[in-house]
Amino acid sequence: MLIFIGSLYFAYVLIKLYIATMEIGFVRNAMQKDAVVLEPSAYVKAGGYKIKNERFGMVKTLYEYALFLIWIGGGLAWLEEFFVFDVEVLSSTLYVLSFIIINYLLTLPFDLYSTFVKDREFSTIDAKTYILDQIKSGLLLIVAGGGVIAMVAWIINSLPAWWFWGFLAIFVVILSINMLYPTYIAPIFNKFSPLDDEDLKASIEGLLQKAGLKSDGVFVVDASKRDKRLNAYFGGLGKSKRVVLYDTLVEKLSKNELLAVLGHELGHFKHKDILKNIGASAALLALMFGIFGNLPSSLFEAINISQSPHGIIVLFLLLSPLVSFLWMPLFGFISRYNEYRADEYGAKCESKEALKEALLKLADANSSFPLSHPLSIIFYHTHPPLTERLKRL
Repeated sequence: MLIFIGSLYFAYVLIKLYIATMEIGFVRNAMQKDAVVLEPSAYVKAGGYKIKNERFGMVKTLYEYALFLIWIGGGLAWLEEFFVFDVEVLSSTLYVLSFIIINYLLTLPFDLYSTFVKDREFSTIDAKTYILDQIKSGLLLIVAGGGVIAMVAWIINSLPAWWFWGFLAIFVVILSINMLYPTYIAPIFNKFSPLDDEDLKASIEGLLQKAGLKSDGVFVVDASKRDKRLNAYFGGLGKSKRVVLYDTLVEKLSKNELLAVLGHELGHFKHKDILKNIGASAALLALMFGIFGNLPSSLFEAINISQSPHGIIVLFLLLSPLVSFLWMPLFGFISRYNEYRADEYGAKCESKEALKEALLKLADANSSFPLSHPLSIIFYHTHPPLTERLKRL
């Protein structure tokens, strides 16, 4: 069984490296031709950034594969020696938290390099803010994450068909996080200020009313203290939403362009894409729990760890990328289709021209290369390439 799992993971790594190699070759070739959509200088810059990201991803994939081999080759068994307590739930919680923290520390150099070197032209974060972010995230992991791990460990230890009840419990947790994030979690990291442009605020609220949604308020978040890139989102679930605009977006886009972008986001709610995504995520989560709730004892014996709650949870964390990777083409296909429909709605809310200009400004500000290899699109793109979105408009 271990050979089978190892072979699957090796194939997963090879496929990821192959897709990245094809993408690099595709982008390099496209850069030799006339610029598409973007200005020539921005086109070349975006292409170079794309290639840099792909190479970085390849190195990270190989590093993560090495960590995977270390964990299943004796690392998990070694860690288990430190957490043998009479209370099973306590042992499992401490074991899984330690596993996550060790992984975090071992991959921290990649995050540091990405933030302060690779993405330096976008990143505005200073060392103090970065350290505070890590401390806050760590505390959330220990308090909230520890509670969730303990809950799952108790379910595994106490209930028959635990994988079903574990799936339901985690699904409820995910829904709760989505509801609580904009109001209670995001403000831990960023400052949210009510939009002071009354004209723009009235126009946004008008869009919401047409879509049949109620706003809890329109807020501007100080995203520029970490990043120059542009974004906006609607937070929360149900009919009540919080509209959040990055301060960088408000600065770079005109009123009509901003309304077109928000119209696009509203299109997702109007077409019930959020509910569809929740359903797809629930199906994937159920599949994962079904698989990892029925792993054979031989796998645990081969790795030399007990078939205990913590053993099951860490194998879930280690192997779930394999399942989600196979799910990505279907999820991506549905997501790209939804993006086209959201673009149509956004264009109707304002105008095709306003949305086109907004998309171009977003691509330029975020150094998004407008073309991509078909394999990369199939596996990784939740949004269609910019060229295709503009053609549809």
